[in-house]
Amino acid sequence: MKRKIVFFDAKPYDIESFESHLDPELYSLSFVSDRLSENTASMMYGADAISLFVNDKVTEEIAKLIDSYNITLIALRCAGYNNIDLKAVYDRHIHVVRVPAYSPYAVAEHATALLMALNRKTHKAYNRTRESNFNISGLTGFDLHGKTVGVIGAGKIGRIMVSIMKGFGTEILIHDRYEDPVLAADPQISFTDLETLYKRSDIITLHCPLTEGTYHLIDEKALNLMKDKVILINTSRGQLIKTSALVEGLKTEKIGGAGLDVYEEESQYFFHDYSLSHIDDDNLARLLSFNNVLITSHQAFLTKEALTNIAMTTFENLKAFFGGAPLANEVCYRCDKECVKETKGRCF
Repeated sequence: MKRKIVFFDAKPYDIESFESHLDPELYSLSFVSDRLSENTASMMYGADAISLFVNDKVTEEIAKLIDSYNITLIALRCAGYNNIDLKAVYDRHIHVVRVPAYSPYAVAEHATALLMALNRKTHKAYNRTRESNFNISGLTGFDLHGKTVGVIGAGKIGRIMVSIMKGFGTEILIHDRYEDPVLAADPQISFTDLETLYKRSDIITLHCPLTEGTYHLIDEKALNLMKDKVILINTSRGQLIKTSALVEGLKTEKIGGAGLDVYEEESQYFFHDYSLSHIDDDNLARLLSFNNVLITSHQAFLTKEALTNIAMTTFENLKAFFGGAPLANEVCYRCDKECVKETKGRCF
């Protein structure tokens, strides 16, 4: 039986990637360029499952609409799931699967690119030379070698970032819920508490999920603990940083630079073209005005390898669901080791 899958917030690269890996005997794909909302929910009609991305929000009301179309699977094309009201979908027996590791290398490498561009003022140099201005005044950076890098989150992406930073000859401080004995044994690496990491790091890079405990992890109190001219890199989730505190830190020059691939209120702007319009978000407009802030539009994941992994893992998730197999990548409201053990990989 061929299953119909509706993709919301689908971009040209999504369509190309999924169609190139499609088994037409198993699935019929329908792509919707708009995000899932109450206004676009009717596009789910006749679907066996829907596929969502980072800015498709599933609220209580949206969960009711999904349930009304008898859809019992949400296949996320991303690792994070903070945009899903898990209790709302769990109560309606709607399964949620994700792509936990599409390309940790892509994200860590992009974080490094942001850091290097900010430090060596590559973006500014590019704009100058494009106008035949070869003056290098004001483009002074610093050696990464010998600096202290604070890595918050030592999951797959964080570990790769640690490996990259080791290559530069930096001292690395890690904050994570779990201390990895292999990493801890490395003389170049130390696990520590957040306060110590804030106080000692020249560069801080975020690689942790967004949870109640990490919401506004970087706020006024955290910034006050940091070194002057600290460099902040965020390729994880925008709400890890309190934007008003970030703007104030940049104004007072407490922050030496910020490389952001995510933004607290990005859902209205990211992945869309506003070049012929204007930005109503005062904080975003202010961030764009700083010459020591480099913002990219949630593109850290965007490599050929990552797109392939997203498509392949999503199809594997669909195959497992429709085939009644355990859902290795399922998330739910009460998911823990015992939940998975009890349900044999299906949360209900």
